Amino acid sequence: MPAAEAMVVGAGPAGSIAALMLARAGVRVRLLDRATFPRDKLCGDTLNPGSMALLESLGGPAGPPLHGLPLHGPPAHDAPRRESIAGCIRSRGLRLTGMTVTGPGGERIAADYPDGLTGCALTRHDMDLMFVEAAAAAGVSVETGVAVLGPRLSDDGSRVDGVRVRSNGRDATCAAGIVIAADGRGSRLAAALNLSRYARDPRRWAYGAYFTGVAGLTAHGEMHLRRDGYIGVAPLPGGIANVCVVRENPRGDQRCLVRDAIAADLELRDRCATATMVSPVSVLGPLAVDARAAGYPGLLLAGDAAGFVDPMTGDGLRFALKGAELAAQAALDELASGVPAWRDLGVRRAREFSAKWRLNRTLRGVVGSRRALGAAAAVARLWPGSVQYLIGVAGDVSLARS
Repeated sequence: MPAAEAMVVGAGPAGSIAALMLARAGVRVRLLDRATFPRDKLCGDTLNPGSMALLESLGGPAGPPLHGLPLHGPPAHDAPRRESIAGCIRSRGLRLTGMTVTGPGGERIAADYPDGLTGCALTRHDMDLMFVEAAAAAGVSVETGVAVLGPRLSDDGSRVDGVRVRSNGRDATCAAGIVIAADGRGSRLAAALNLSRYARDPRRWAYGAYFTGVAGLTAHGEMHLRRDGYIGVAPLPGGIANVCVVRENPRGDQRCLVRDAIAADLELRDRCATATMVSPVSVLGPLAVDARAAGYPGLLLAGDAAGFVDPMTGDGLRFALKGAELAAQAALDELASGVPAWRDLGVRRAREFSAKWRLNRTLRGVVGSRRALGAAAAVARLWPGSVQYLIGVAGDVSLARS
């Protein structure tokens, strides 16, 4: 296929992987992001076994380190090569062997992933830089510090043919044969075309911070379901723990909210008695975003821009990575045929994610209802295998096996 230009907006995992795949297919790609890397991002900081399998399938070197260097294209051809993206993450991250889930009545179930499968924990500060470096090494022109203001439409408004940007205080337009919007939950591109909106219910906010000195950390990610929300704990390299408190319509001081939630929790208060918060509290919310379509002629959605669910099952990065792959495939189809591919992308996303979407909606509803949560806790006490099954589903074990 002749080289054609694609524009990818957002250099998080979804945008970087979509750009990388397009570049490997021979497409000239520009990857834009308003941030500079490395940068911090509120997230559970975990890749489940299914996500790691997706990264393994990419193969290829992650490219030379670009730490501290401007990202404006691929490095020199004689630069030293590095291991694959998955290899980089495994070598720098912390191996996760399973999950531990606790309930509001003291229920506690811990289960390893089957068949020796593992996930990995690594901060988005480090992980996202690896993805950006891999994209640059594949030939993507990475341009940071560029704010995308909205889509550029054709004269008749029937197609997106570029984006409007602001860089160094100057506004400009950039043309592209296809645009992939991977610019997050609050995507300006999706909002401008009325493609997404925040979910009406439930409306939860996440408050996350890093701690040292949390006792009892293991090689498991932790999910503590409570009657007023849930708390996720992820062990990270260097003895650091990611603690994320999710609440519906919370009020009060952000820093105090995290500390108060820990102090009031029977499972965590003793474990965190001597812990030290080593980062500011980051806030994200409302969490859930619904997308009514997967794109528009000339525009395809990927990552959180294509819809975002509460990160209860720890599979947010799997949605991002697989969604990036699907968007890249759809972009290649549209560039080759000239036929808008957003409807096909929607069908592919539904086929790939519908079962997990249903599970996440069910779990969101359970946690949002004290009666349902109590009933679920009773079932878990009588049938621990039900939680073990959910841990396998949450870890995308079937994907990792295949």
